[in-house]
Amino acid sequence: MKRSNISIALIVLSLLFSSCLSRKKYDYFQSDSLQGSEAIALSAVYEPKIESNDILSIQVASINPDATKFFNPSDNTTGSTDSRLTSYLVDMNGDIEMPLIGKIKVAGLTTREIRDTLRIKLEKYLESPTLKVNFESFKVTILGEVKAPGLYNVLNEKISITDALGLAGDLTIFGDRQKVMVIRERSGKKEFHYIDLTTRDIFKSEIFYLHPGDVVYVAAGKGRIASADAFYRITPLVISALTLLTLIYIRINN
Repeated sequence: MKRSNISIALIVLSLLFSSCLSRKKYDYFQSDSLQGSEAIALSAVYEPKIESNDILSIQVASINPDATKFFNPSDNTTGSTDSRLTSYLVDMNGDIEMPLIGKIKVAGLTTREIRDTLRIKLEKYLESPTLKVNFESFKVTILGEVKAPGLYNVLNEKISITDALGLAGDLTIFGDRQKVMVIRERSGKKEFHYIDLTTRDIFKSEIFYLHPGDVVYVAAGKGRIASADAFYRITPLVISALTLLTLIYIRINN
C-alpha cells in the first residue's frame, strides 16, 4: 500500500473517531451562556479539625534561642531541627504531650486554634513565643482514570477537587467526567459522593474542597470499556492469523 493511501486511511479513521466523541461529555465547567462573564459563589473553604491519629508538626521560636531549643529537639551532630522529633501524634484521647507543658487537648481544634492555645501556655517559659503548626497527615488519594494516580500530601491544608486532579495530571481521555466519586470518612462511616466535572455546579458543592483522607476515584467511561473489550476479542484472532501465516510460510519454503 502506498504511503499516500496509508495517510488518507489514517486521516479518515481519526475523523471517524473524533466524530464519535461528544464535547458535552468531555469539556469541563460547561454553561448554557457563552457570552460575557459569570460569577459563582464558592462553597465555604474547609478548615480541617484535628482528630485522633493525626500528626502535627509544631515548631517554636522566641527571642531567646537557647530556651527555645528545649521545645525544638535538634540533631546533635548537625544542629538542624529534626522534623520527626517536632512531630506529635494525636493519641486516642485527642491529646498531645509537649515538654514542660504536658498533655494538651487538641482534638476538634484547627491548627490556628492550637497555635493560639500553645502561645498562651508557652508565655510562662518563653518571651514573645511564636509557633508554626502544620497538619502533616493531610493526604488525599487519587485513583482510576488519571495520568498519575497516587497518594498526595497537602501542605497548605486546603485543596479542591480540581487542584487534586491537577496534581494527578488530569483525567485521561477515557475518564468519566460526569460521575467522579469522592469517598469520605465521617463519624465512623464511609460516605460516597458523586460530582459532575462538566458543569459549573461543582464549585458550589460541599465536595469541592477535600478533607484529609478523602479518596477521589475516576471511573472508566464507556470508551475505555469498549476499547478493552475489542482488544481482548480481536487479539486472539490476530495471533491465530499470524500463527497460520507463519505455518504456511514455513510449509511453502520447505
